[in-house]
Amino acid sequence: MSFFLGLLLLSFIVNALTLIPYINFLYKCKLQRRVQKTKDALNLPTPIFDKFNHCKAGIPVGGGLLIVVNTTILFSLAFPIMYYFWIPITSIYGNIGAEIKILIFTFLSFTLVGLYDDLKKVFLHRSDSFFGLKLRHKLILEIVLSALISFWLFSELKIQIIHVPFFGVINLGIFYIPFAAFVITAFTNAYNITDGMDGLAAGILMIALTSFWVISHAILDTPLSLFISIWLGGLIAFLYFNIYPARIFLGDVGALAFGATFAVIGLLLGKTFSLLIIGGLFVLEVASSLAQLLSKKYLGRKIMKVAPLHLWLQVKGWHESTVIFRAWLVGVVLALVGLWLAFLS
Repeated sequence: MSFFLGLLLLSFIVNALTLIPYINFLYKCKLQRRVQKTKDALNLPTPIFDKFNHCKAGIPVGGGLLIVVNTTILFSLAFPIMYYFWIPITSIYGNIGAEIKILIFTFLSFTLVGLYDDLKKVFLHRSDSFFGLKLRHKLILEIVLSALISFWLFSELKIQIIHVPFFGVINLGIFYIPFAAFVITAFTNAYNITDGMDGLAAGILMIALTSFWVISHAILDTPLSLFISIWLGGLIAFLYFNIYPARIFLGDVGALAFGATFAVIGLLLGKTFSLLIIGGLFVLEVASSLAQLLSKKYLGRKIMKVAPLHLWLQVKGWHESTVIFRAWLVGVVLALVGLWLAFLS
């Protein structure tokens, strides 16, 4: 455990030292948030969202890219160090190479999709065009990547079951592939939707990953323990600059990568049910947006004044920092419940 804690601290120091120069670099590149005139999936304007986020224009986006790069480099260097000091490397699947491949591919592939979306928003945006990638184009890319990752989980790691506390094991067989693809795609978008307030999504993720860290250490899965340790160090450093009022945003480059990788870690741990609980706030956020979308499309009216949930609370009169801190507290409770359920199954 001391080695993993040391890696977390090392990751924190590396990210903390590189974040300020990186923020200055983003300013020089003019990779800053634009004044948004966004539209939803039905191509309808979202004036309430734009009103509450107008003040955030000019703040650099793309902070997630630095965390992805630093995490990937440190993760790659950690294994030679472990071999050198004869630290045992174990995996619950017995196929360490495949597990590492799936983790890194998820992290980097969704990073590239998000990076393209961020660059399009900042440099290729016109006032009369859709802001960023169109939802259907982004969704197609996410589904293709999620399906490939799910296929590797099934074919290379032989994962095809899910544990449901109090009920037992469900063997999905080949149907595990579409199931896992849905989970990855859903959490990718859920995290992206949640990333709408300073420190909200990153803080919830930090709490949720700590739960996964405990589980991975308990089952002696070295690649997951290493990856989460390094990722957590980067998140803590990033949160210092991302809490209200934020000096830097993750951008889609971070949001898509973080959401997808969070889901994949939950699947690799074999704790799909706990994933839904530990990431319950992400589920709630995407569910509120989906319910609003379906209501507008099929009922011709809104069931909420605005979605997702965090924006609705802001419209109701909650200050942004109040929403964030209370969400973190709820995240702690959900993480504890998820941990309890994980050790039951």
